[in-house]
Amino acid sequence: MFLDTLLETAVAAARVGGQELGNYFRCDGLRVSTKGDNDFVTNADHASETAILKMLRDTFPGHAILAEESGYSDSESNSEFTWIVDPLDGTRNFAQGLPIYSVSIACIRDGMPVVGVVFDPQREELFAARKGGGAQLNGTPLRISSRTVLAGSFLATGYPFRHGTALDLYLETFRDVFSQARGVRRCGSAALDLAYTAAGIFDGFFEFGLSAWDIAAGALLIEEAGGRISDLDGGGRYLDCGNVVAGAPGVWTELRSTISRHADEERMGHLLGAASKPSAASELDPPEGSPGNEANGTPEFSSAVDIKVEALHR
Repeated sequence: MFLDTLLETAVAAARVGGQELGNYFRCDGLRVSTKGDNDFVTNADHASETAILKMLRDTFPGHAILAEESGYSDSESNSEFTWIVDPLDGTRNFAQGLPIYSVSIACIRDGMPVVGVVFDPQREELFAARKGGGAQLNGTPLRISSRTVLAGSFLATGYPFRHGTALDLYLETFRDVFSQARGVRRCGSAALDLAYTAAGIFDGFFEFGLSAWDIAAGALLIEEAGGRISDLDGGGRYLDCGNVVAGAPGVWTELRSTISRHADEERMGHLLGAASKPSAASELDPPEGSPGNEANGTPEFSSAVDIKVEALHR
């Protein structure tokens, strides 16, 4: 099947990217620069992305690509497929020498992921999923947690560190969730958080203001492992808005209900939209069109590139 070929390519590209990262981790040659408030990039990000994109373009020259550092490159053939690449998710961890980071690669068709890979180079753990084909960790099938309620759950989250306007709302939400959970962890790589949730390590996950490259691969892992993932309103616009609630079905239901006491997409859209600015590090001129679900008028958010998510819905 063609999806198998896509997945094989994603796996190979993730490993190539991970190998590049290994050349810089805890090395004197690592260089860190700032691309926005609380937003960093390293020469390792660029090296990984260059290697990944070369493999994707060599294998599928007609496909479009959305990558964190280089932005959006359209396809002359107007392909229905778009690759979404995060060459280093967890840049701050990486720059500090903390060995919690990942490579995330997904391929999107009709606005939704059809293959996804999250690779942890430090542990040689490769999470992979194909639409309709299940999710695996190094070849072993993944299954979402069996927990059915939020009470006593083990959760993951991430702070809206690039969106100070949403901090108070996030802290209100966190307090409510924390009071019900057994534990809440912040690892620093949303892609790994989603992969660990798909593996049943975490019972659920929530975060605000992410980018499509943080979410796309992990979202498919969650779904193929039997879990639920949505935006704050329970819909499927998480790639557009960047707000994610995920987990085992029962945990997801109660976690989303708890979050809804504090935040919904309309309110979060106002907060994040006010804070969202294109990065000075990107020279991308985004394609024309409005992002997300046109009927719902989704606001656009991006931490590194002012992308138009319309490209994901071709």
